Amino acid sequence: MQAIHTSTELKDAIKLLEVEHDLKGKLFREQMYLTYDSLKPVNIIKNTLKDISSSPIFIDNIIDNAIGLGTGFLTKKLIVGTSTNPFRNILGSIIQFGVTNIVAQHTQTIKSLGKYIFQIINKKEEEE
Repeated sequence: MQAIHTSTELKDAIKLLEVEHDLKGKLFREQMYLTYDSLKPVNIIKNTLKDISSSPIFIDNIIDNAIGLGTGFLTKKLIVGTSTNPFRNILGSIIQFGVTNIVAQHTQTIKSLGKYIFQIINKKEEEE
């Protein structure tokens, strides 16, 4: 800052500092509002869900687990059916648990196997 020699220069410097102070105050209030708004529980949940849903790895994991659960459930239904036999129900639950874990852990292998089978079926249809 320059040396001030007259009262006019002093008044101008004071006005300049007041304008700068007002501007910084407005910026501070805007930042406080943004911070307050971002810390609301609704916005925290919304932003977290947005971050999670935009993550392709997380979406792949959800899909893999859903495929595993669905396959396990179908396997249990095929084994147990509408039976009320407790032994068959327990066996069905054990097999469901095993199939669910195996499918959830090896979905990439199962997907590539499915694509391979699909390609074979398409080749046979094209030959006919």
